[in-house]
Amino acid sequence: MGSCVIGIDAGGTMTKAALFDLTGRELACARSRNVMLFPRDGWTERDADAMWRAATDAVRHVLAESGTAPADVLAVAVSGYGSGLYLLDRAGNPVRNGIVSTDGRAVAMIAGWQADGRAAAYQGEVQQYVWPGQSSVLLAWLQEHEPEVLDKTYRVAFCKDFLRTRLCGDLSTDFTDAGSAGLLDCRTGTYSRAALEALGLEVWADKLPEIGRSDEVVGGVSAEAAALTGLRQGTPVVRGTVDMSASALASGIVRSDQMSVIAGTFSIAATLHTDEPKTDTTPMLQFPYPLGGWLAVQASATSASNLEWLVKTVLAHGGAPTGGGDIYDTINAAVSRRMGMPSETMFFPYLFGGPDGAPAGLIGMSAQTGFDEIMQAVFEGIVFAHKADIDRALSGRHAARPKVIRLAGGASRSTCWSEMFADILGLPVEVPVGSEFGALGVAICAAAAVGAYGSLTEAQTAMAGIARRHEVNADRGAPHLAKYPRHRVLEQALAAARSGNAAAVAFGGAT
Repeated sequence: MGSCVIGIDAGGTMTKAALFDLTGRELACARSRNVMLFPRDGWTERDADAMWRAATDAVRHVLAESGTAPADVLAVAVSGYGSGLYLLDRAGNPVRNGIVSTDGRAVAMIAGWQADGRAAAYQGEVQQYVWPGQSSVLLAWLQEHEPEVLDKTYRVAFCKDFLRTRLCGDLSTDFTDAGSAGLLDCRTGTYSRAALEALGLEVWADKLPEIGRSDEVVGGVSAEAAALTGLRQGTPVVRGTVDMSASALASGIVRSDQMSVIAGTFSIAATLHTDEPKTDTTPMLQFPYPLGGWLAVQASATSASNLEWLVKTVLAHGGAPTGGGDIYDTINAAVSRRMGMPSETMFFPYLFGGPDGAPAGLIGMSAQTGFDEIMQAVFEGIVFAHKADIDRALSGRHAARPKVIRLAGGASRSTCWSEMFADILGLPVEVPVGSEFGALGVAICAAAAVGAYGSLTEAQTAMAGIARRHEVNADRGAPHLAKYPRHRVLEQALAAARSGNAAAVAFGGAT
């Protein structure tokens, strides 16, 4: 019998594969950067075949690096970013580029729906609000602007499902991806015909994938996929779950007083609701959680990918400015020196679009502003964006009341950034064991699916743990929190200025 499992996670920034033993210990990991395509202003797409090649290379790499024999792999499962869209023909091949959930092509279409009432009718059926990168919205946009794609499409798919199709030919999805796509009535666990009708999407109904459990074997690795990955042909392939759900599983989320926060491409705040979906205030996303209950998610594309962009396009342009060493170590040291210190410099992490169109940028610098203060502002501005999402997630009569945050994503690797999250958000922060939480989450699904554990709950208990905890330091957090109201006012002023309606916001309130 095999002794390990593989999780693949295709996120907004990287495609990763990680090998885990049955205690959840990471034995090997490989990462490949995803190339974002920008065919038009505001569009974000991905070459699906390139993502598949990245995944196969990563799996082959972890097998070689760890010296693991293919026969020792019990199963493989896939996670991926939520929403966006992949459209497949009968052979499982993409009929156009994949669309990433940061896409903004449908902004004007949504504005029309909000004006004529269609958005409100739709939102009531799927227990989440409408936003540009949502799969349902993208289907409507393609139906109107690329009608030929409809005729070519045999099956609607989502990120993880496309990769799993390539592994074993299965064309299904799970409840978490169907929900995050904005197509599921969370109360019934079935596709919402009324939601499709509200947006005029009935023609897509027969092209939607069948829905099944996240921890279910749906096929075996094909001969072609085995040749590309190094896996043994017939290795069980498990359906898997969307990255937000996978990260919650890997973070040990089992109660409503625990909040899952992911700081990656998106700022993601997920709360668990055990009795019924959250409907008093509409979340951005909502879907059934594999362990029971529902995850309500508030999110925006405002998180650690902003730092990645800054490093790639500015700090490392022509080589790292430090003359050697790891640029992220340099950045973390800079922020550590500035923790708890006041500053006028503010960063707005809106490279993929901010609230009401607010642009990204740095404001408040002078000739005396140094590298340390700039990097402090970047970390701080990203936490501020998380705080805005979390404040909304915790609004309403039926809001969860978390006592602790479980932090995953790129920011969780930084001790000082994790401390800043605790200080600004006012809740202790616990960082789970491991580095690739999406991959670990689906590895937990894989272990349960093939019977290594008696249930998904048992697999999570055995394979997920906490590496460190950061308590709230109110004194250290006070200077950061004092800036937050001004940051919000300036954000609104920038949005108004960009839209040509600068008079709508008084700049004096930001001083």
